[in-house]
Amino acid sequence: MAKPDKVAAVAEIADRFRSSSATVVTEYTGLSVTQLGELRRALGTSAKYRVAKNTLVKRAAEDAGVEGLEELFVGPTAIAFVEGEPVDAAKALRDFAKDHAALKIKGGYMDGRPLSVDEINQIADLDSREVLLAKAAGAFKAKLSQAAALFQAPASQVARLAAALEDKRKSEPGAEAPAES
Repeated sequence: MAKPDKVAAVAEIADRFRSSSATVVTEYTGLSVTQLGELRRALGTSAKYRVAKNTLVKRAAEDAGVEGLEELFVGPTAIAFVEGEPVDAAKALRDFAKDHAALKIKGGYMDGRPLSVDEINQIADLDSREVLLAKAAGAFKAKLSQAAALFQAPASQVARLAAALEDKRKSEPGAEAPAES
């Protein structure tokens, strides 16, 4: 018979799998408690980092309908359950792994499919949502400025043409003196 604390742990992990926009599975062997605290702070509010037993995680993933991660649940396993932007969490994990060789990213899960380490690194290389929105807004503003200049150009050309015509008439001989009969 299953122990109530294990059943509760499986239910909690399964809920995290269901509510997360992405998950990243890591191996943390060799990290101290202080370093794990640093990692949790680096993830901030974008992800919850949870150390769990592989058997419990396997059951929870199965309950949540997460498939394709079974081979990642070997050895000491910790999972980052991403609640915000996957880009921010992937960057935090990648950067922390660069500084601390003991942290190894094994893989992940997003949009109903497993992710490889390379795919997680590609996600980490993306710009954040805010940066992409700012770039899009800048591109829209540039196009609107170009359109405004394009619409203003004919009126400006007519004004320059009228000024040039007036200058030409003034410079013609006899333009200022009335014609004699």
